[in-house]
Amino acid sequence: MKAFIFSILFIITLGEFSFGQVVESGLKDNLTSQKDLKKIIVYGSDTCHYCIDTKAYLKEKKIDFIYYDVDVNLLKQREMLIKMQKAGLSVDNLSIPVVDLYGKLIMNEANFDDFLKKLDTSKN
Repeated sequence: MKAFIFSILFIITLGEFSFGQVVESGLKDNLTSQKDLKKIIVYGSDTCHYCIDTKAYLKEKKIDFIYYDVDVNLLKQREMLIKMQKAGLSVDNLSIPVVDLYGKLIMNEANFDDFLKKLDTSKN
């Protein structure tokens, strides 16, 4: 988790410099493809019990999803942060997992059971 927090701070700091435009232009090719936008995307960490439980819940409900470990996949970590900024969500109090539910970002902020219920698209 410390590596995750350090990585976020490093990326944010890097983005503040002129390198930001170079990173952005190179990142566009690595962002989630259009076909993947039709699936739920889970940004998490393999060391986060909420992330592990979220994956288990989605598998149990037979809901298709894509999982990215943002501790090791820095491009997907950056993608998650960009999506959060575009959605007007604060990255200061980042809580994983962050789920892209067909374009709507959801974070586990309070009651985990309520968070999981939001992911069950068969009830929506």
